[in-house]
Amino acid sequence: MAWRGLHISNPARLNYRNSQIVVAPEGEEELSFPVEDIVWIILDTVQLSLTCSLLSALAESGVALIVPDSRHHPAGMLLSFHQHHAQAAMAHDQIAMTLPLQKRLWQRLVRAKIENQAAVLRDIGDDHAEALSSMVARVGSGDPANMEAQAARAYWPRLFEGFRRHDQDRRNGLLNYGYAVVRAALARACAASGLLPAFGIHHRSRTNAFNLVDDCIEPFRPCVDRYARKRSTDREGQELDVTDRRHMAAILNESVFLGEERLTVLAATEAMIASLVRAINGRDAGLLQVPFLPLARHD
Repeated sequence: MAWRGLHISNPARLNYRNSQIVVAPEGEEELSFPVEDIVWIILDTVQLSLTCSLLSALAESGVALIVPDSRHHPAGMLLSFHQHHAQAAMAHDQIAMTLPLQKRLWQRLVRAKIENQAAVLRDIGDDHAEALSSMVARVGSGDPANMEAQAARAYWPRLFEGFRRHDQDRRNGLLNYGYAVVRAALARACAASGLLPAFGIHHRSRTNAFNLVDDCIEPFRPCVDRYARKRSTDREGQELDVTDRRHMAAILNESVFLGEERLTVLAATEAMIASLVRAINGRDAGLLQVPFLPLARHD
């Protein structure tokens, strides 16, 4: 079972040889890693070259390869294409989901997200955690009252002082990097399960190829938020440096609970998507397992 991630930030040439990813940094000894061990690779510099044979091997093995823009922010990713043995059957079941089932699935995702936001506030000793937690019971099927937005308005000012979500500051940079890494892991899990990421439960943008991923990431976001908050106090400055990016890439090694089982975020993305498949096939939203942070309250 794959378990390892690679964050490559120095100029290098990447090749494929004897079922290994071979990384040859400029002026340094080359390193190699079995492809079967790798879950994700972040290319954190544009000064890299890769062979087509390596790209093909990564795609066949379901490795999520994230490529950067000129500011080192994740700009795109390589995913496997039609690797699941029952791709067509899964796609038919996914597209045939009834609206009530989609609404109940969204309800579970939003409830878990708000409870995890409350857990983050509880972790930092904010006394608004219980008020946030009390909102969970008011999330109806499809979240018609938009409790997700109401919770967000209460949550962000307490997580970060003087914070605005879309400002170009380091805190937003940390958040965006962490979200991009978790998003890639979820996209990989969707592709491996035969799900079509473009067909979402709640997100339905015609220009978004990852609507389903953007649904499923919601309960994971507070985990990133907590991780970014701890990092944001380490030093001053507006821009992320390479140590910031490596730190946020390690979010996949953080712990969450799925039911009674403690898992890494990476393992939880795979287990959650597997449960989503069961929920779709069984037409039962109760089969969807959602991640909870250690201080979250849930059944």
